[in-house]
Parts: sequence; C-alpha cells; structure tokens
Amino acid sequence: MHRARQTDHGQTKCTAAPVQARKGPPTRTGPAMEREVQRLRAAFQTGRSRPLAFRLQQLQALRRMVQEREEDLLAAIAADLSKSKLNAYSQEVLTILGEIDLALEKLPEWAAARPAEKNLLTMLDEAYVQPEPLGVMLIIGAWNYPLVLSIQPLIGAIAAGNAVIIKPSEISENTAKILAKLLPQYLDQDLYAVINGGVEETTKLLEQRFDHILYTGSTAVGKIVMEAAAKHLTPVTLELGGKSPCYIDPDCDLDVACRRIAWGKYMNCGQTCIAPDYVLCEPSLQDQVVQKMKEAVKEFYGDNIKDSPDYERIVNLRHFKRIQSLLEGQKIAFGGETDEATRYIAPTILTDVDPEAKVMREEIFGPILPIVPVKNADEAVKFINEREKPLAFYVFSRNNKLIKQMIEATSSGGVTGNDVIMHFMLSSLPFGGVGSSGMGAYHGKHSFETFSHLRPCLLKSLKGEGANKLRYPPSSQSKVDWAKFFFLKRVSKGRLGLLFLALLGVVLAVHRCVYRPGGLPAGPLGLVTVPCFTI
Repeated sequence: MHRARQTDHGQTKCTAAPVQARKGPPTRTGPAMEREVQRLRAAFQTGRSRPLAFRLQQLQALRRMVQEREEDLLAAIAADLSKSKLNAYSQEVLTILGEIDLALEKLPEWAAARPAEKNLLTMLDEAYVQPEPLGVMLIIGAWNYPLVLSIQPLIGAIAAGNAVIIKPSEISENTAKILAKLLPQYLDQDLYAVINGGVEETTKLLEQRFDHILYTGSTAVGKIVMEAAAKHLTPVTLELGGKSPCYIDPDCDLDVACRRIAWGKYMNCGQTCIAPDYVLCEPSLQDQVVQKMKEAVKEFYGDNIKDSPDYERIVNLRHFKRIQSLLEGQKIAFGGETDEATRYIAPTILTDVDPEAKVMREEIFGPILPIVPVKNADEAVKFINEREKPLAFYVFSRNNKLIKQMIEATSSGGVTGNDVIMHFMLSSLPFGGVGSSGMGAYHGKHSFETFSHLRPCLLKSLKGEGANKLRYPPSSQSKVDWAKFFFLKRVSKGRLGLLFLALLGVVLAVHRCVYRPGGLPAGPLGLVTVPCFTI
C-alpha cells in the first residue's frame, strides 16, 4: 500500500502509509523464546539444512520472495524512512539480489572440501578443510537499512547450512512486520524464524544459547551483545560504527571528490554507518570544499531540497533532536535548516570545527558534515590515530602513493580511495570493523565463512609403522633429528614424484635402522646415505 505523486523532477515520490502486514509472530519472553530456539535447534540436528541442494533451494526461495513481494518491501521501507521506491530498490533490493545470485553461483565451490598443504610425514595421506554449519544463528538487524542488514547476513547463514533467527530493529517497524509475514511463506519454517519486539524481547533473546550472533548497530549495544554471548562462549560478529574520516589532499579533483562525498554523506539523510563523518583538509581548501559541496547538493536535490524525492528524513523524533543538538554553537557554512514536524534536517556543512566539540565526540549519523582544518596529510594521520579506530577511512588524491601511505599509517574497518562507501558494494571484500567499530566480517564468501566452522581433516593409512617409530617412545636424539626432516620439509607439487621416492627411501632406511642393533645413526641429520634427502 503506497500513495505516489509526481515531482518536478519527474520521479515518483513514495509517501507510503504504514504497511498493513499480517500480524507476525507474537513477541515472546523467557521460556517461549527458549522453546523457539530449541525448536530450530531440533530441526537443525536432523541434518535437513546441510545438503547443498536444500541450501540452494532456500536461497532460490528467498530470491523469489524479494522479487514477488518487491512492492510490499519497498512500501515498508518508504513508511519507515520516507525513502523513494527508486532509492529503496537501488540501496537495498538490488544489493540483496546480487548477493543471492553470487551465493547461488559460488556455493558449490565454497562448500567443497579444500585440500591442505602437507609435509613429508603426511604426503601419502589425505588432508583437507571441510566447511560445516555452526548451528543456530542469531541475526540482529539495524533500522537504517532495515532490509539489507537483515537479509544479507541471512543469505550467508543459509548458504553455510544453518538455522537462523532474525531479530529486525523495532525502530523500522514496518519492515520488521513485513519480514515476519513473508519469510515464513517462502522459507522452511522449522529452520528460519523472525522474532519482533523491543529492548525487552532482545534482552530475553540474548539469554538463549546460539552458535553465532551477528549484530549491526551501536558500539554501546555491541558491548551488551558481546557480554551476553560470552556466557555461552558464543562467537560474535559486531558491525558497529564510529566516526569515519575523509581526507582531501590539495592534489585532487575537487569537483569529483566533493560530489562523491556529498553523495555518500547525504544518502539516507546521513543515516549510514560508513558515511563520511567528517572532512580533514588544509585550511586553504576549506572554502573551496564548501562551495563544491553546495554545488553537488544542488545538483542532486535541486533548489528545494525538502521536496526532493531523493532526500530522506530522520527516522524518529529522538534521533532528530540528538542530531539537531550537534549544531549548537557551530559555524554553519551551509544548510542548518530543520523542521521537527517532518523530521527534516537539511544537508549541512560546518567549518572551522573544534576537535573537542560535541559534534566531534560522537558518531553523527545524520546529514551534518564538519570540516576540521589540518596542516597536511601527516597531521591528518595523527588526528585519526588519536581517536578510536573507525569503520571506514576515505582519502582523495591524485597521488596513489600518498593514499597507500595513509592506509599503511592508519587502521580502520575498510578503506576506499577516491570515493566513499563503495568498498561495501564489492562482495569479494570482507565488510567489518576493527576495535570499537566492530569485529568479524561478512559479505559474499566471507559471510559463508563467518557462519561456518572450517573443520581440519586428516585421513591416514594404517600402514607405514616403520616411519611412525620416530614418534613412539622411547625418545632419542636421533629420532628427533629424523623428525625434523619430516616435519619441516613441505611438499611442493612440482617435486611430488621425487619426494615420493625420497619418502620411500626414508621409510626403508628407518625400518632397517630401527630393527637392527644400535637403532638409528646418532648425531645431526646432515647428508645421509639416501641421496633424495638432499632435495
């Protein structure tokens, strides 16, 4: 259900009414949640989710859900974030479809046993790493991209063969309701569930034992999630936030840089965890950056930003007032207009910002961009390193050597040079934080591995006891010397045939020496009578 109107830009502005979704599973507390987790665990233990064919079928069903119920999903996102259908599709639906297609194509390769490198002692054995599912996963989504931040990790968890409980954010309530309605219609209800609710329900859910938890949200809540998980020794992936810096080098195409920064900063009204939080540049660049940013904002949203179908709103009044308070006492070079009734905050730029100001002490998560003057790249690096490690770091320069030097000198969850946010879009790159911005990573194959146990497997023969005498008591220096050769020499495919002959010679020699009076020769290994030992 949504109402649409044409704008002066020719786009459709979606002014959606709240989705009248069928009531999802009732909120649960205590014993009821424990039963739900046990229900999924019992289904997982039957082994039903393990076969590759089943995982592919569930991924195909998820893709069908997104395609067949696209209008319902877009309407829910619009109701939660005042987002146009075009933006909701490109920022959320398209990402999900691409991730599913990648998993469908690559899953047989990801799930296959991976041969492991061997040494001389195991050259005739079979050594491999076998990915296996962990069990029951908990995915706690976020409200700012309510569909993609719940479904994208779900794709990896299904691909890895797990059972999954999704807890969407209660702040994006319309998307949470539609997920609770649709997922049971398309996916196996015994293995995948949606639980809605607020803080109380989430707290009770975290009391249960899971085999992995992925949480997206604030650092403060991330600590609570990690503390709860520790009681069960449950591993966690925490996708948190932080103040992602953006350095603009004087040797830079300012038009391109400011256009890309404006896109990443004001997309979703600044409510993006990897949006550039603040700009660092030399004082001489500050006015030029402001002017170029103003031009980019006008290019994107027109003269009347408030009526642009591409400019969203702050999600609720609490966040609106928090962001509005960050403007107090600041020098506003551009923007600054607010409207509490519609939760509108204009794209805003602050100049000559004091590093100790409130706006620099917390993640902004809104459409305010402070500019902090620094003397040069070295001072920018020092400024960044004096603060918590951010989720992302951005550098704009024509000098790739400088970009790589700044990457080497700093630490962040991810980096994009000469653009913003785009490292998130490349599924071959792991997405995650470091330090206070999070731990662990997902996307593409990295999601599969996050939700898998990489199980080491070694299959040995019952033969070869002659060589095994080296590891059986009683110990001797000569046995240690021979063992050094076996353990420290790795097998190269190019020399496999030659090394096979060497091993055969060693086995015969060891067998002969062990069973003759006096045992193995004493002293260092050195060059022995088997010529292949010198390889």
